[in-house]
Amino acid sequence: MAMRIYNTLTKSKETFTPEVAGQVKIYVCGPTVYDFCHVGHARSVVVFDVVVRYLRAMGQAVTYVRNFTDVDDKIIKRANEVGMPASQLAEKFIAEFHRDMDALNVIRADVEPRVTEHIDDIIDIVNTLIEKKVAYLADGDVFFAVEAFADYGKLSGRKLDDMVAGSRIEVNASKRNPYDFVLWKAAKPGEPSWPSPWGDGRPGWHIECSAMSNRFLGETFDIHGGGKDLIFPHHENEIAQSEAAHGKTFARYWMHNGFVNINNEKMSKSLNNFLMIKDILKTYHPETVRLFLLSSHYRSPIDFSDQNLNESEKALNKIYALVKRFDEEHQIRIDDVAQSAAGPFWQAFCEAMDDDFNTAKGVGILFNLIKEANRLLDGAATSTKADVRQIFSDLKRMGGILGILQQPWQTFFETRTQSQLQEMTISPEAIDALIAERTAARKNKDWKRADEIRDQLQAAGIVLEDKADGTHWKVAT
Repeated sequence: MAMRIYNTLTKSKETFTPEVAGQVKIYVCGPTVYDFCHVGHARSVVVFDVVVRYLRAMGQAVTYVRNFTDVDDKIIKRANEVGMPASQLAEKFIAEFHRDMDALNVIRADVEPRVTEHIDDIIDIVNTLIEKKVAYLADGDVFFAVEAFADYGKLSGRKLDDMVAGSRIEVNASKRNPYDFVLWKAAKPGEPSWPSPWGDGRPGWHIECSAMSNRFLGETFDIHGGGKDLIFPHHENEIAQSEAAHGKTFARYWMHNGFVNINNEKMSKSLNNFLMIKDILKTYHPETVRLFLLSSHYRSPIDFSDQNLNESEKALNKIYALVKRFDEEHQIRIDDVAQSAAGPFWQAFCEAMDDDFNTAKGVGILFNLIKEANRLLDGAATSTKADVRQIFSDLKRMGGILGILQQPWQTFFETRTQSQLQEMTISPEAIDALIAERTAARKNKDWKRADEIRDQLQAAGIVLEDKADGTHWKVAT
């Protein structure tokens, strides 16, 4: 099955064919670094992390570029509020971004350019646009003339005449058209600025991505990604300025992930319901967050709630429980399993991923695998050691694409148990003391007391398992 991608530009699924066979060039818009990352940032980053993982697993040589906007009105405003240089504030939140995304097991992009490192590249493109008479100077600013680009609106589906007729945007007397957008902003007192042929200033928002993608991927590349909120005006303006400057197709395929809602409400500053990754990870395992984000199709909206996260946590627990069974019952460890020929579950998973990176369907196939694997381990179906290893090989491959199963099962369950014990306010030492008392009661045939202790622990969320080597306990799921 050929890989197909939904292309926002054509509003249809298209067979994906890289410009150069075997090589895929991807650019994804990164964060403006003035605050901690929220779950909306995480969704975009995790989605494209999986896209890159899968393309590489399919043998493609991927060059992945994701930028940092490290100079911007929001950064300057926040820096002034906290009394810190804008460059220092940006550096701080770049480090926080890496901390959050490393925790979520996101593979770092091959190139992470910063706007402030590419001022000369930006100036070169702006100069080209002025020379081609699709940009103009006005009071020290440089604007792009949208009417000079015939295809303006082709990504968003908006028509310029309709937009202008119904325009509610702030009127700027320096603009020839209300939708002309700034390429270069004239310097203001107290703000970062750089010299240019038009006077000191700094870049506008849209031009930076055109310059950095051109620097590292060339005038035309394969996939441009980002959230749906970037379709207009950011990505529309990127197309206009890039294609006007170079006379070539800018990005061949456009991918946009859906929004994140919080408890069925749109995530917004006015509702004060932004959820920061650093706070979410205090409650939920990083792989729980990944599994939740990937359990819906990337283009669909997703609702972030404790109920949905708890369901994902239970699902992740089932995956690791299977890994534990493989280890304990068959002495097969996931790190030791060699990659075998593709099994039926891996093939089905790839078919789902080839259909516009349908991780929702892929996760469903993963749980079909778990159900079948448990049947084999329970003896409900005839199996050989080779059958078990084949299923485990498929599981390992899927985990590698989804970015889960990245730690030993012992570590996973220990971490999860400690977290749950903190919520239940019962310590392992207290549990062990009660088990010792119960063991003594059973030895003395004090069955009433033994049952009381068992019921006491069960009420606290602790399940006891009496085995030949003694009594073991675990947190109830």
